[in-house]
Amino acid sequence: MKLSTRSRYGTRMMLDLAQHYNEGPVQIGGIAKRQDISVKYLEQIIIPLKKGGYIRSVRGPKGGHRLAKRPGEITIGEIVRMLEGDISLSRCIENPDICDRSATCLTREMWKVATEAMYDALDAVTLSEMLNRGKVPENTKGGKKCIRKK
Repeated sequence: MKLSTRSRYGTRMMLDLAQHYNEGPVQIGGIAKRQDISVKYLEQIIIPLKKGGYIRSVRGPKGGHRLAKRPGEITIGEIVRMLEGDISLSRCIENPDICDRSATCLTREMWKVATEAMYDALDAVTLSEMLNRGKVPENTKGGKKCIRKK
């Protein structure tokens, strides 16, 4: 299982907003530049995060976007769920009816436990904690990009 670029980039955008939380609204162009993500892609990602109540838009000449909650109140798990939906390591976890073996499957419980462990780990970390761990450099321009290995 891999997280989509939507979740990875959405998390980076949210961390960027958390970094600038006390500075007022942040323009999407600034996020795009710092994170090396296209403005068009960020505009697509921001929509569900706004609908979910995680980002608030401010209109006007000094407008932009800001977190709707404090960075310490938003977990990485919430961001992933908002952008991916509830993902599992196996489809039969949410819908046992798709497989005739669900009731007797020896591996289904393991996939369920592993999925829960993944979300427990993601839910245990807030944006503030990520920033405090020093995982987000002040200026990521020119830094290493996430490269997908084959």
